[in-house]
Amino acid sequence: MAHAPYGKGPERATQVEPVAVNPPKVPNQKVIEAILWQADYTTRSQAPITGRVVRAQLALLEGPTLVGRRLASWPDSAMEDALPLRLTGGLHALHLTGRDDRLAPIYAGELTDQGAIDAVVGAVVADHDADLLRWLDGPPQTNEAGRSASIMAALLWLSVRQGPRFELNELGASAGINSMLDRFFFDLGGTCVGPVDSPMRVVPEWKGPPPPAAPVIITAIRGCDRAPVDLTDPAQALRLKAYVWPDTPERMARLDAAVALARGRPPRLDRADAGDWTGARLAAPQDADTTRVVFHSIVWQYLPEATRAAITAGIEAAGAHATPARRLAWIRLETNRTTFRHELSVRTWPGGGEEVVLGTAHAHGAWVEWFGVQ
Repeated sequence: MAHAPYGKGPERATQVEPVAVNPPKVPNQKVIEAILWQADYTTRSQAPITGRVVRAQLALLEGPTLVGRRLASWPDSAMEDALPLRLTGGLHALHLTGRDDRLAPIYAGELTDQGAIDAVVGAVVADHDADLLRWLDGPPQTNEAGRSASIMAALLWLSVRQGPRFELNELGASAGINSMLDRFFFDLGGTCVGPVDSPMRVVPEWKGPPPPAAPVIITAIRGCDRAPVDLTDPAQALRLKAYVWPDTPERMARLDAAVALARGRPPRLDRADAGDWTGARLAAPQDADTTRVVFHSIVWQYLPEATRAAITAGIEAAGAHATPARRLAWIRLETNRTTFRHELSVRTWPGGGEEVVLGTAHAHGAWVEWFGVQ
């Protein structure tokens, strides 16, 4: 997955069909590179425990397990497919369900010697080979509420310029956690918005000036995903938890809060292709004195090129027909492919639809750097 293979689900990564697991003579070099890259990335992202578990996969590549053989035989798309994080999720699930307590010292940060971790992971994989093999069939499925801090900050910025009323439409919504952001409480550098009694409290480290204090009225909110996750299903919720890095308990707490909100009122999600759904939403009737917003976070890189082109063309065409009473905005928290920074950008219509970069953010919402664009 290019800059950060920690995708958010089938809307965001390639679904790979099972392949033969005959051992190759030499492991695919691209697989080795993907494991090393992911181990380094997670470690630099303040997740050294996850980094060690990822790195332990190197020792599996020339071993006898079905998992190791399949890893070693993976095609050159190992990076794009988030291959190392697929197995990492399966191992974490064994720990979360109590099926293998040998992993506990690793996830507690008590066992840090890489050789010892390699041995534990190898033994666990050997004992759960068939179960873990299935985790390689599909991409990581995560849905991070912390990213909504950037989306809400952009809405505050838009409120000053286009008015406070918004209709929100999320692409690649996965479980729809961020399609419930109207029910979150935010403290964004001292600018607070949302219900103060919400179980979901999004309070990132804030860098730079706070976003403007302005009203945000969300009149409607819905999302789409090709394979939506049902937060009210314990098995599906557990799968999401398995992909949360054990180094980040605050992310697990946010996921628990999202489950509680969904049980009270599930998010409105449509099972649909992002390109088709965007076209349908843009063609739907729009209330007067409202800004229609299309938004997404860490999803663009996982969409096929044709889908990205269709979405862009559809939004720009709709923007050409926007009016002061029926406005349009496109909010993106996505990766700059040159700098590998996660940039928060906005395009607005009527007007030219020029892109304005409002700031950057941590991939999982730990911090936001706000540029203070006027």
